[in-house]
Amino acid sequence: MSNIELNDKKIQILEVAEKLFSEKGFEGTSIRDISKIAKINVAMISYYFGSKDRLLESLIIYKTSDLKLKLENLLQENIEPLEKVNKLIEIYITRINCNKGIFRVLHFELNSKEREKSMTAFTELKKGNLKSVESIIKQGQSKGVFRKDVIIPLITPTIIGTFFHFHMNKPFFVELLNLNTEELYDNYIKTTLKKHIQQTIKALLVYEN
Repeated sequence: MSNIELNDKKIQILEVAEKLFSEKGFEGTSIRDISKIAKINVAMISYYFGSKDRLLESLIIYKTSDLKLKLENLLQENIEPLEKVNKLIEIYITRINCNKGIFRVLHFELNSKEREKSMTAFTELKKGNLKSVESIIKQGQSKGVFRKDVIIPLITPTIIGTFFHFHMNKPFFVELLNLNTEELYDNYIKTTLKKHIQQTIKALLVYEN
Protein backbone atom coordinates (compact mmCIF):
# COMPACT_ATOMS: atom_id res chain seq x y z
CA MET A 1 0.00 0.00 0.00
CA SER A 2 2.81 2.45 0.81
CA ASN A 3 4.04 2.43 -2.77
CA ILE A 4 0.56 2.89 -4.18
CA GLU A 5 0.70 3.85 -7.87
CA LEU A 6 -1.08 7.16 -8.20
CA ASN A 7 -2.60 8.15 -11.52
CA ASP A 8 -4.55 11.38 -12.09
CA LYS A 9 -7.91 9.74 -11.34
CA LYS A 10 -6.69 8.35 -8.01
CA ILE A 11 -5.23 11.72 -7.03
CA GLN A 12 -8.51 13.40 -7.96
CA ILE A 13 -10.43 10.93 -5.73
CA LEU A 14 -7.99 11.47 -2.83
CA GLU A 15 -8.23 15.27 -3.11
CA VAL A 16 -12.04 15.17 -3.09
CA ALA A 17 -12.03 12.66 -0.19
CA GLU A 18 -9.78 14.94 1.86
CA LYS A 19 -12.06 17.93 1.26
CA LEU A 20 -15.21 15.99 2.22
CA PHE A 21 -13.64 14.21 5.22
CA SER A 22 -12.52 17.57 6.59
CA GLU A 23 -15.90 19.25 5.98
CA LYS A 24 -18.34 16.45 6.86
CA GLY A 25 -16.14 14.14 8.94
CA PHE A 26 -15.04 10.61 8.04
CA GLU A 27 -18.26 8.94 9.23
CA GLY A 28 -20.39 11.63 7.58
CA THR A 29 -18.86 11.08 4.14
CA SER A 30 -19.88 8.20 1.89
CA ILE A 31 -18.11 6.74 -1.13
CA ARG A 32 -21.19 7.92 -3.09
CA ASP A 33 -20.54 11.54 -1.93
CA ILE A 34 -16.92 11.28 -3.10
CA SER A 35 -17.98 9.70 -6.39
CA LYS A 36 -20.51 12.47 -7.10
CA ILE A 37 -18.05 15.35 -6.58
CA ALA A 38 -15.08 13.60 -8.20
CA LYS A 39 -17.37 12.66 -11.13
CA ILE A 40 -15.97 9.11 -11.01
CA ASN A 41 -18.36 6.20 -10.55
CA VAL A 42 -18.61 4.28 -7.27
CA ALA A 43 -17.42 1.00 -8.84
CA MET A 44 -14.22 2.66 -10.05
CA ILE A 45 -13.46 4.06 -6.57
CA SER A 46 -14.09 0.62 -5.06
CA TYR A 47 -11.84 -0.94 -7.71
CA TYR A 48 -9.02 1.51 -6.92
CA PHE A 49 -9.26 1.52 -3.12
CA GLY A 50 -11.52 -1.33 -1.97
CA SER A 51 -13.20 0.38 0.97
CA LYS A 52 -13.53 3.80 2.59
CA ASP A 53 -11.01 2.74 5.26
CA ARG A 54 -8.48 1.73 2.61
CA LEU A 55 -9.13 5.02 0.80
CA LEU A 56 -8.31 6.83 4.04
CA GLU A 57 -5.08 4.83 4.43
CA SER A 58 -4.04 5.80 0.89
CA LEU A 59 -4.90 9.42 1.64
CA ILE A 60 -2.75 9.37 4.79
CA ILE A 61 0.21 7.95 2.87
CA TYR A 62 -0.32 10.39 -0.02
CA LYS A 63 -0.47 13.42 2.26
CA THR A 64 2.15 12.57 4.87
CA SER A 65 4.94 10.54 3.30
CA ASP A 66 6.85 13.71 2.40
CA LEU A 67 6.78 14.73 6.10
CA LYS A 68 8.54 11.45 6.93
CA LEU A 69 11.16 12.13 4.24
CA LYS A 70 11.72 15.71 5.42
CA LEU A 71 12.26 14.57 9.02
CA GLU A 72 14.70 11.86 7.92
CA ASN A 73 16.65 14.40 5.83
CA LEU A 74 16.69 16.88 8.71
CA LEU A 75 18.18 14.20 10.94
CA GLN A 76 21.21 14.01 8.63
CA GLU A 77 21.81 17.78 8.51
CA ASN A 78 24.98 19.01 10.16
CA ILE A 79 23.54 21.91 12.19
CA GLU A 80 23.27 22.83 15.87
CA PRO A 81 20.68 20.85 17.89
CA LEU A 82 18.45 23.85 18.64
CA GLU A 83 18.48 24.97 15.01
CA LYS A 84 17.49 21.42 14.07
CA VAL A 85 14.55 21.48 16.49
CA ASN A 86 13.46 24.88 15.15
CA LYS A 87 13.53 23.47 11.61
CA LEU A 88 11.60 20.43 12.81
CA ILE A 89 8.85 22.73 14.17
CA GLU A 90 8.81 24.69 10.93
CA ILE A 91 8.38 21.46 8.94
CA TYR A 92 5.48 20.35 11.15
CA ILE A 93 3.69 23.71 11.09
CA THR A 94 4.08 24.04 7.31
CA ARG A 95 2.80 20.53 6.63
CA ILE A 96 -0.17 20.76 9.00
CA ASN A 97 -1.06 24.22 7.76
CA CYS A 98 -1.09 22.98 4.15
CA ASN A 99 -3.14 19.89 5.06
CA LYS A 100 -5.36 21.18 7.87
CA GLY A 101 -8.28 19.08 6.64
CA ILE A 102 -6.73 15.64 6.79
CA PHE A 103 -4.77 16.36 9.98
CA ARG A 104 -7.94 17.46 11.72
CA VAL A 105 -9.70 14.25 10.69
CA LEU A 106 -6.72 12.15 11.79
CA HIS A 107 -6.17 13.75 15.17
CA PHE A 108 -9.71 14.42 16.30
CA GLU A 109 -12.02 11.90 14.69
CA LEU A 110 -10.17 8.67 14.35
CA ASN A 111 -8.96 7.76 17.80
CA SER A 112 -11.82 5.33 18.32
CA LYS A 113 -11.44 1.58 18.79
CA GLU A 114 -13.43 0.78 15.62
CA ARG A 115 -10.98 2.77 13.52
CA GLU A 116 -7.88 1.20 15.05
CA LYS A 117 -7.32 -1.37 12.30
CA SER A 118 -7.71 1.08 9.45
CA MET A 119 -5.38 3.52 11.20
CA THR A 120 -2.37 1.18 11.19
CA ALA A 121 -0.74 3.21 8.42
CA PHE A 122 -1.08 6.41 10.43
CA THR A 123 0.14 4.76 13.65
CA GLU A 124 3.21 3.39 11.87
CA LEU A 125 3.90 6.80 10.37
CA LYS A 126 3.61 8.49 13.78
CA LYS A 127 6.01 5.92 15.27
CA GLY A 128 8.50 6.59 12.46
CA ASN A 129 8.22 10.35 12.89
CA LEU A 130 8.61 10.01 16.67
CA LYS A 131 11.84 8.06 16.07
CA SER A 132 13.19 10.98 14.00
CA VAL A 133 12.17 13.51 16.70
CA GLU A 134 13.74 11.25 19.33
CA SER A 135 17.02 11.03 17.39
CA ILE A 136 17.17 14.82 16.95
CA ILE A 137 16.63 15.41 20.69
CA LYS A 138 19.10 12.67 21.66
CA GLN A 139 21.72 14.33 19.45
CA GLY A 140 21.22 17.51 21.48
CA GLN A 141 21.34 15.57 24.76
CA SER A 142 24.61 13.87 23.82
CA LYS A 143 26.12 17.31 23.14
CA GLY A 144 24.97 18.48 26.58
CA VAL A 145 22.69 21.13 25.06
CA PHE A 146 19.32 19.55 25.91
CA ARG A 147 18.08 18.39 29.29
CA LYS A 148 18.16 14.68 30.06
CA ASP A 149 14.67 14.67 31.63
CA VAL A 150 12.76 15.69 28.49
CA ILE A 151 9.61 13.60 27.89
CA ILE A 152 10.23 13.11 24.18
CA PRO A 153 6.84 11.56 23.18
CA LEU A 154 5.11 14.73 24.45
CA ILE A 155 7.11 17.11 22.19
CA THR A 156 5.06 16.44 19.03
CA PRO A 157 1.66 16.77 20.80
CA THR A 158 2.88 20.09 22.24
CA ILE A 159 3.63 21.35 18.72
CA ILE A 160 0.48 19.97 17.09
CA GLY A 161 -1.82 20.71 20.05
CA THR A 162 -0.83 24.39 20.15
CA PHE A 163 -1.39 24.72 16.41
CA PHE A 164 -4.80 23.05 16.54
CA HIS A 165 -6.04 24.97 19.57
CA PHE A 166 -5.27 28.14 17.62
CA HIS A 167 -6.85 26.84 14.41
CA MET A 168 -9.97 25.33 16.04
CA ASN A 169 -10.65 28.71 17.66
CA LYS A 170 -10.02 30.64 14.47
CA PRO A 171 -12.96 33.13 14.77
CA PHE A 172 -11.87 34.02 18.33
CA PHE A 173 -8.24 34.66 17.36
CA VAL A 174 -9.16 36.44 14.12
CA GLU A 175 -11.18 38.95 16.14
CA LEU A 176 -8.72 39.15 19.05
CA LEU A 177 -5.66 39.71 16.87
CA ASN A 178 -7.32 41.58 13.96
CA LEU A 179 -6.42 38.86 11.44
CA ASN A 180 -9.23 39.88 9.13
CA THR A 181 -7.98 38.34 5.89
CA GLU A 182 -6.82 34.80 5.08
CA GLU A 183 -3.41 36.25 4.20
CA LEU A 184 -3.04 37.91 7.65
CA TYR A 185 -4.20 34.74 9.40
CA ASP A 186 -1.86 32.53 7.40
CA ASN A 187 1.03 34.91 7.89
CA TYR A 188 0.45 34.96 11.65
CA ILE A 189 0.73 31.15 11.73
CA LYS A 190 3.96 31.17 9.68
CA THR A 191 5.61 33.87 11.81
CA THR A 192 4.24 34.58 15.30
CA LEU A 193 2.61 31.23 16.10
CA LYS A 194 5.60 29.30 14.74
CA LYS A 195 8.00 31.43 16.80
CA HIS A 196 5.87 30.98 19.93
CA ILE A 197 5.93 27.18 19.51
CA GLN A 198 9.71 27.26 18.92
CA GLN A 199 10.19 29.27 22.14
CA THR A 200 7.92 26.87 24.05
CA ILE A 201 9.85 23.80 22.89
CA LYS A 202 13.18 25.53 23.55
CA ALA A 203 12.04 26.21 27.14
CA LEU A 204 11.27 22.50 27.54
CA LEU A 205 14.57 21.32 26.05
CA VAL A 206 17.29 23.73 27.08
CA TYR A 207 18.86 24.03 30.52
CA GLU A 208 17.87 27.19 32.38
CA ASN A 209 20.67 29.73 32.71
